[in-house]
Amino acid sequence: MVLNILKKEYIKYFVLVVMLLLLAIFILPVSIPIILALLTANIMEPIVKFTQKTFKWRRKAAVITNFILFISVISGLLYLVITKLFSQLIYVSLTIPTHINNWTGLWIDMQNNLFKYTEGLPKEVVESIQNKFDATLEGMRDALLDILSYTNISALLTDIPNFLVSFIVFIIALFLFMLDLQSLQTKFFHYLTDNTASKVRFMFASIKKVAIGFMKAQIIASFIILGASFIGLLLIITPKYALIMAFVIWIIDIIPILGSIAVLAPWAIYHYLTGDIVLGTKLTILAVVLLVIRRAVEPKLMGSQMGISPLAILIGMFIGAKLFGFIGFLLGPLVIIIFITAKESGMLKLNFKI
Repeated sequence: MVLNILKKEYIKYFVLVVMLLLLAIFILPVSIPIILALLTANIMEPIVKFTQKTFKWRRKAAVITNFILFISVISGLLYLVITKLFSQLIYVSLTIPTHINNWTGLWIDMQNNLFKYTEGLPKEVVESIQNKFDATLEGMRDALLDILSYTNISALLTDIPNFLVSFIVFIIALFLFMLDLQSLQTKFFHYLTDNTASKVRFMFASIKKVAIGFMKAQIIASFIILGASFIGLLLIITPKYALIMAFVIWIIDIIPILGSIAVLAPWAIYHYLTGDIVLGTKLTILAVVLLVIRRAVEPKLMGSQMGISPLAILIGMFIGAKLFGFIGFLLGPLVIIIFITAKESGMLKLNFKI
């Protein structure tokens, strides 16, 4: 009898593990916009309740107001980034003929200097230096052509409609979740026992607290990057455009893994190619400094604001980004948070020794 009960328990846990694995492998990757919409709705729920309480509004009016504000902020940020990006692309396209002439002249000067400095050396040495020089330039050319290849451009153009569809699904799902969040929570807890419901409420409260801490950490880190970018651009690199470019770097810095490098690396390469080696080097140094600041400060801030070990957060971000890219960077720490809160609430018991 006891063995039969144990076998049933093992079978139940085995089926649960298999279902969770299938969910993680097949369902989660295609449900990212909906999951993010649900998380965003939960994060915005205190703001909705505060609006209801302050202005004595009904829930629908409070939801619509906060939803419009949220969309306005997101649209404004996207507009600012896209307009700046396209203005720079237009500027580059208009100045390409001039740059090509400059690069041609630079190439001729480099060859003349090479012949000048190698004059008197053995023929084999000169040929070896020339071959190395040509190989380096061919490698740079091939790398540039690879970036601008048909395959990469086609992949980028293919991803744009997918992103737009996912973004539209996210927006619609967010609005619907915000409207029905309370009823969805009531229905969800209806299927739980009182003991389980109290544990789940503890988990939700912990996750919400951690999510707010995550947002605080990101905001603080972004302002540190803004200040460092502005000081570096103002004092060392380009005072004329320091404020504008610092804001552009600040906005782009939300991209995981790359961040400010997405702006500074192309900017530095552009100046290297146009012959301004000094400015290109300064921009490269600034990119490295900002990357070090972000990677050093972010886990510490997230750990202090979220109450979780910075090492655990760093591991979660790294593994998540490696497995699922941009989304994994956010989901990695979330998985760790859920695991820790489940353990603290008593839903997950790991009291064993090996």
